[in-house]
Amino acid sequence: MATNFEPDIASLLTELSSIQTELLALLDEKRRLLIEKRADELGELETRERDLIGRLQTCHDRRGQLLAQAEEAELPCDSLRSLVATADQPNRGELRSQIDKVASDGRILQHKSLANWVFVQRWLIHLSQLLEIIATGGQLQPTYGKGTETNASGGALVDQAA
Repeated sequence: MATNFEPDIASLLTELSSIQTELLALLDEKRRLLIEKRADELGELETRERDLIGRLQTCHDRRGQLLAQAEEAELPCDSLRSLVATADQPNRGELRSQIDKVASDGRILQHKSLANWVFVQRWLIHLSQLLEIIATGGQLQPTYGKGTETNASGGALVDQAA
């Protein structure tokens, strides 16, 4: 591999690792705020999230540029891992371990993001069920057929008419 790729890849991986660390901390903070039901503070995380997304996009663009340069140099260009495989022996091991760490942290980020998403979805279902209880006065409407009608004109939860 041309030696000019190695510092660029190392720099990219260092930056990506730094962003991932910040994003992991942000996701942990977001989960804590969700659990503590502090919605007002959740909105404050948006600017940090947008900044991190912009930085991730920059890393993605740099990766694309590196792979395009590798293709022009007739080197493997399908992934950074395959490009690193052509690096000089002393640098190859360090770059591989950086790639492995970034990939592992990426999987952890996916897992934490999914966990937060599931938490929010369950919370929305709970709120939906509460709204339905309030709207129907706690009386369930028959799902099928012409069963007994329920009186949902007044609800004990809303206007004490029960």
